[in-house]
Amino acid sequence: MIALLMAGGLSLAVSLVGTRYLIEWLRSHRIGQPIREEGPERHQVKAGTPTMGGIAIVAGTVVGYSVAHLRSRVVFTRSGMFVLALIVGAGIVGFLDDWIKIKRERNLGLTKRTKVLGLLIVAAGFGIGLVTLTGVHTELSFTRFSSFNPDSLLSINFGKAGWVLFSVLVIMATTNAVNLTDGLDGLAAGSSIFSFACFTIIGFWAFRNPGVYDVEHALDLAVVSAAMLGGCAGFLWWNAYPAKIFMGDTGSLAIGAGLAGLALSMNTVLLLPIIGALFMIETISVIIQVASFRTTGRRPFRMAPIHHHYELRGWPETTVIVRFWMIAGLATALALGVFYADFTTIAP
Repeated sequence: MIALLMAGGLSLAVSLVGTRYLIEWLRSHRIGQPIREEGPERHQVKAGTPTMGGIAIVAGTVVGYSVAHLRSRVVFTRSGMFVLALIVGAGIVGFLDDWIKIKRERNLGLTKRTKVLGLLIVAAGFGIGLVTLTGVHTELSFTRFSSFNPDSLLSINFGKAGWVLFSVLVIMATTNAVNLTDGLDGLAAGSSIFSFACFTIIGFWAFRNPGVYDVEHALDLAVVSAAMLGGCAGFLWWNAYPAKIFMGDTGSLAIGAGLAGLALSMNTVLLLPIIGALFMIETISVIIQVASFRTTGRRPFRMAPIHHHYELRGWPETTVIVRFWMIAGLATALALGVFYADFTTIAP
C-alpha cells in the first residue's frame, strides 16, 4: 500500500510541477496546438495553446514508479517494466506526431501509415516480451484468466503467437479510443483517472488473492497504474477548462497504451470496455457516423466524436466534460462491482 501511495503521490507532484514549467517553456518557444478547421467554431480560440503536455504525464509516471521501488519492499518486475515501456514507447510515437504538427503549423502530423507502423512496433514488442518473458496467461479473459467454462464458446486459448496478435489489436484499439476522446479540456485526463484507479484496485486485489487470480507481479502492475493515475491527476490541474496546455497525442497514446497493457497483463481484457466505457462510446459514435454517411449519406450526429455533437446542440463545454466524467465514474463503479461479484462466487 505504501508503494502505491508513493507512486501516485510522487507522480502527481512531478506532473503538477513539471507541467507548469513545461507550459512556460512551450510558450517561450511559441509551441502551440493547431486546431482543425472542421471542428466546432468555438474551438478556434484555443489555437496556439501549448501542447505535448503528455510529456509531464509520462515523466511523472516514470519517476513515481521508479522512486516507489527505492523506498519500499516492492521489486522491479518484468511485467511492470514491460507495461511502463509500452507507455513510454506509445508516448514517443505521439510526441513525434505532435512535433511534426507544430513544425508544419497544421493539424496533420505523422502520416496514418507511419503512425500505425510506430504503434504496431511498440505493441508487438510489448506482446512478444510479455508472452515470452513472463507467465501471463494466453486465454481470453474477463475478470481473471479462468473466467469462462472450458465448454463455453468464449473459452479461447490464443497460444503465444495468437496472443501477441490479439494484444496488438487491443493496444491499437485502446490508443485510438483515448485519442478520439481527447477533444475537450480535461475530458481524457479526467476520465483516465477513474480507469487507472480501477486498475490500481484490481491489481492490489489480485496481489492479495494470488490463488484466485494468478496475476504474475500484480503488485508491481498496481504501482504502474497508481503512477499513471497520479500523472493524469497532476496534469489535469493545468488541463482543466480553460486548458492552459493540451496533452496532445503524446499523452493520449500513452494513456491508451497504459490501459491496454494493464488489462492484458492483469487478465481483464473483456472488462476493459466497461472500465473505459466512455472511450468505447466515443469510438462507437465515430464508427456509426462514418458507416451511416457512407451507406445512407446521412449523419446521425451533428459531429463525431459524440462530445462535439452535444457541444453543437448548445451544451457548454464544461457541462459536456462533467457529465462525461460522471459516465466514466459510473463505468468504473460498475466494473469494480462486476469484478468483486465474480470474486464472491469463487473465493474459498
